[in-house]
Amino acid sequence: MQNIVAINIRKLRKLNKLSLDAFAKKLDLSPSNLSRIERGELNISVQLLQKVSDCFSVSIQFFFSDQSSVETLKNNHNNFIKQFREASKYINEFSMQTFVIAFSGDIIHDNQLDSIVQDINLLQSLNIRIVIVYGIRPQINHEINDQSSVSLVRNIRVTDQETLEKVIDVNGRNKIKIESALSSKSLDLSSGNKENKVASGNFITARPLGVIDGIDMQFSGQIRRIDATSIKNKLDNKEIVIISPLGFSPIGDIFNLSYEKTAADVSSAIKADKLIYYMNHNGILNLKGDLISELTTLKAENLIKSIENNSSPEKAPNISINDFNILKSSMYAIKNNVPKVHLVNRSSDGSVIEELFTQRGSGTIFTEYPLEIIRQAEIKDVKKIYRLISPLGNKGILLSRAKEQIEKDINHFYVIEHNHDLIGCTALYKYDFMAEIACFAIEREYQNKGYGNKLLKFCEKHTKKMGISEIFLFTTQSEHWFLEKEFISSKKEGMPIKRKKYYQTERNAKFFTKKL
Repeated sequence: MQNIVAINIRKLRKLNKLSLDAFAKKLDLSPSNLSRIERGELNISVQLLQKVSDCFSVSIQFFFSDQSSVETLKNNHNNFIKQFREASKYINEFSMQTFVIAFSGDIIHDNQLDSIVQDINLLQSLNIRIVIVYGIRPQINHEINDQSSVSLVRNIRVTDQETLEKVIDVNGRNKIKIESALSSKSLDLSSGNKENKVASGNFITARPLGVIDGIDMQFSGQIRRIDATSIKNKLDNKEIVIISPLGFSPIGDIFNLSYEKTAADVSSAIKADKLIYYMNHNGILNLKGDLISELTTLKAENLIKSIENNSSPEKAPNISINDFNILKSSMYAIKNNVPKVHLVNRSSDGSVIEELFTQRGSGTIFTEYPLEIIRQAEIKDVKKIYRLISPLGNKGILLSRAKEQIEKDINHFYVIEHNHDLIGCTALYKYDFMAEIACFAIEREYQNKGYGNKLLKFCEKHTKKMGISEIFLFTTQSEHWFLEKEFISSKKEGMPIKRKKYYQTERNAKFFTKKL
């Protein structure tokens, strides 16, 4: 047992990059005695072990675990550092932006409100301006479960006077629960002893839907106007704004609204930077059940048409009618100048944090156009290109290039960006009748996601524009990938004469060509 304690102390000290002298000084101990403790030659007292545990912020029990616990701690430490560095750029980017967060009454019904409110408080602590739009549909369904006269028209509830009274009661209860959760000290991560300020009001002017398919929708309504100025004033005052799925007419009538469409309208009216929907899945799934991590208006239109034409929203595979309504409302928001919509899983703890603050995300991001662009490289890209290809050069996967060489050849380089991050690069060199693809690399996190294929297609298209009908490349470890892209293994004697003088025989790279 003494040896296990000794090994863990030494490993933890090295993990924290403390010298023997520096750590001994912290413990008010001589370096020689500390050295003997770490070698297992000197017993350590409980008091001294408590002092060691305090230095490293671990429990005493930790030192009696096997060595793998230290390795786990090290991995967790490294992962935390990496993730925090990754998140820092998003923290800076999102500061003072406005997010509209929409969720259904299912979150309250299924006791998921507290965890989601924790994340909302965290977002606000990062100087993000928050508007919450909530739904009450499951609670209404419960209240009117025994009423056979209740009907739906195009999945919209017909709200008669009796139903409206229940809508008003349920709305009040849900609103109070949300305000209570936002005000709870146990959930407030954002402001220490400072209380969150929550605001609500008659921000929405509504009118009746009227008659649909011959049915009078009565008190089911649609938005006529949104008081964007009042909402922004509340946000400027650092208040979280809560908006219910109810609207009011100038003559005092109350109308039941769709929370999905309300969130989209509010986002457009206040020029929100993001609209976030909590839904039943990780995001939108395609007809095969696979997650669509990135969705554009064109893809969404095709998906909606496929669902509506091939079956119906009620019978569509891999998407509930509620999530289908979210999909259509997301489309409306994007078409009305909301830059990005994020769709995250309400049942996955911290899904919105993972979606917003990591490169991989957790759900579906919806934008008007694709997030990635391919462009000519610029001098400002030299450091990032070097960082991307130098490890591959060290391993002999790519031909090594110094920063100076990349800068000199920058006009030959092209980069692919995803959401403004440089995630891949390539270089095109033109010879008499052939063009070479070189320095072809994609960041590890983005591999096997189609970005390499897009970059290769760009190279082929650009080569054709140069009036060249054949491309070639050298590779040491990616031959199968290029064979799948219709390249063929060729004899090195066929490379352009000007290229032969730069060929490094010691790499013994294989030569592949492709006719375009």
